[in-house]
Amino acid sequence: MRFWWMLLVASLAAGTAASRSREWAHHGATMFADLSPREMNAVRDYLYSCSELGLISARDKSLKKNSILLMELHVPRKHEALRALDRGQAKPPRQARVVVQFGNQAKPNVTEYIVSPLPYPRSYQLKTFKGDRLIRFEGRPITAVEYEHLYKVLEKVGKKINKILHESTGFTFGNCTDRCLTFSDIAPRGLESGERRSWVMLQKFVEGYFIHPVGFEILINHKDLDPKKWTVEKVWYNGQYFDSLDEFVEMYEKGTISKHKLPEHDEEDLFSTYIPRGHTNTRTNIHGAKLVEPQGRRFQVDGNFVEYAGWSFAYRVRSSAGLQIFDLRFNGERIAYEISLQEAIAFYSGDTPAAMQTKYIDAGWMMGTSDFELAPGIDCPEIAHFVDLYHYYDTDKPVRYRNALCIFEMTTGLPLRRHFNSNFQGGFNFFGGLENQILVIRTTSTVYNYDYIWDFIFYQNGVMESRVSATGYIHATFFTENGLDYGAKVYNYVLGNIHTHLIHYKVDLDIAGRDNSFETIDLKYVNFTNPWSPEHTILQSKLHRTQHQTERSAAFRFGKKFPKYLHFYNQNQNNKWGHKRGYRIQYYSHGNSVLPRGWREENGIAWSRYQLAVTRHKDSETTSSSIYTQNEPWEPLVSFEDFIRNNENIVNQDLVAWVTVGFLHIPHSEDIPNTATPGNAVGFFLRPFNFFDEDPSLASRSTVIVRPDEKGQPKVQRWTPEVVGHCVSDKPFYYNGTYAGV
Repeated sequence: MRFWWMLLVASLAAGTAASRSREWAHHGATMFADLSPREMNAVRDYLYSCSELGLISARDKSLKKNSILLMELHVPRKHEALRALDRGQAKPPRQARVVVQFGNQAKPNVTEYIVSPLPYPRSYQLKTFKGDRLIRFEGRPITAVEYEHLYKVLEKVGKKINKILHESTGFTFGNCTDRCLTFSDIAPRGLESGERRSWVMLQKFVEGYFIHPVGFEILINHKDLDPKKWTVEKVWYNGQYFDSLDEFVEMYEKGTISKHKLPEHDEEDLFSTYIPRGHTNTRTNIHGAKLVEPQGRRFQVDGNFVEYAGWSFAYRVRSSAGLQIFDLRFNGERIAYEISLQEAIAFYSGDTPAAMQTKYIDAGWMMGTSDFELAPGIDCPEIAHFVDLYHYYDTDKPVRYRNALCIFEMTTGLPLRRHFNSNFQGGFNFFGGLENQILVIRTTSTVYNYDYIWDFIFYQNGVMESRVSATGYIHATFFTENGLDYGAKVYNYVLGNIHTHLIHYKVDLDIAGRDNSFETIDLKYVNFTNPWSPEHTILQSKLHRTQHQTERSAAFRFGKKFPKYLHFYNQNQNNKWGHKRGYRIQYYSHGNSVLPRGWREENGIAWSRYQLAVTRHKDSETTSSSIYTQNEPWEPLVSFEDFIRNNENIVNQDLVAWVTVGFLHIPHSEDIPNTATPGNAVGFFLRPFNFFDEDPSLASRSTVIVRPDEKGQPKVQRWTPEVVGHCVSDKPFYYNGTYAGV
């Protein structure tokens, strides 16, 4: 009797603890919620009232102004957040990170402030950076006003060379109607620190203009805050360089240069459009397969707090970097404190100056704000839960991005697990299976030509996946005689340039607590005498474990052997079978480094040296990149190498895994009009590794078991409604299981 009483008390205590854990997770989720429009407006109004800052509209046409560039949530320190998440204590006051560009002073600079408390701010304080580094004004992201001035420079250029442009391309820049040119600007903006010089490539302004270069590129120096002092420093035309526009025009008119003339533009040529063409074998009078929720939705969303099949987490979409999740728990236990996108880069090669210079570092383009509206039935299933997002970047008021995030449950069409147990006599002993349903939270980033689809995926067996799928238009340049060394010809005069994508994630793991350790597991051969046949030897594999003691030993460079198992565990907690409770990171990626270590721009992306680096958590190491790296990669504000330089001990510590995934893209004709997602997805899994005593998906009631009854007829056992629903099938589940000759 006493045993049953103790069991009941223990059960009630466990239930109370689980309820409390859920309550505290829900309570703390708002700490990570993005700033609301109300908070953004309050911060703006407060800072405008601080006369010492001298702030004016971000859209004022002058570059010599003090204005707000960016406003986003300032996430609380981890130990402060955990007091609310793990003890139910009061949440720290909400704060905003505000980036201000001070152009109206003798020495222009960019300064960041932390503004608090929200929603009624009354103070601001300077945000400092490691090593007291300062933000160079030339490293600031480019704004809409600066683009307007660049466009005016190009209009002046057009007036001088439109006759040549029309002869060469049939199009002109400015003073045109339907045959106009547009431009793409290239970054980084220079070759060394302190510069602000951009190569600009002209393109036909037609649908899909990214793949319509016309063979004309110019280098504009726009460092001065007076646009009247901006200059054109170089011209590239049809493989030839000129030191000025005047030199180019003079030599063109004298006929002393190699000229080109594009084929007559054909309005019926649809190569860069989505308009269907070619023979189809698919019926067009019916739609393809769709997702349904036959008995309703099985996940819950409350603000930025999400629950599904034992999972719970809070999410945000950081304006500068993108999708992040916090306080990730399974069955009430935290797996990770933070899993967040940090940076995405695409480094190109080519034979034109624009291609040579293209090294896109996308946080510098505010890739978090590039999360435009998602299309139901294409970007997300029609049944998805859609969320509006709000950003404050290069604006005077919050901007609403309608339906920019979606959350949905889907079936993968593949069982999570299954087994058919044959009796080897034409029948079976049993069949068991579990449908693989998952939860997906998704945003996209359209950073100019490329579209990235960002997914965090949650499985019923405690596995979490982070995936990015690349699509959109390739970055193309004018085809030259050396072009095939740097890509593939995809149109009469268009080269699709080779490039490498790398994506960086922060994975702050808390496996069964904050005191974690890291080991790698590989196999090695062992050779020994066969115990049951001494005249022979046995050669087989044996587990080989390496305990990593310091940060340097846990930093794995690209090009070096990469361990097969990356195991994070709590050495103070065992599962039922005596194993250390842990999770492992499993990659699917074929990325590689993009530049040799220490080579100019590579200093700004030091994280790209490593497939994986493991460091101790520090609140001063919140991000591996910054919005300034794109235009100041040579002396970056944030240097990831600093994170591991002190080589701290990582045994029984609060650990962060910094994960790099990516792929090489050699464009090909099938990338026209767009790169397709199949084969262009990379990412990683977080997989339980002895964290549980058995597969936690056993808790799912979607399991189906079939056994023969006494008469040999299949008997179905299930724990969900017998009929799925008329939208899927009005027939109950049936399984025969026999096999015989015919």
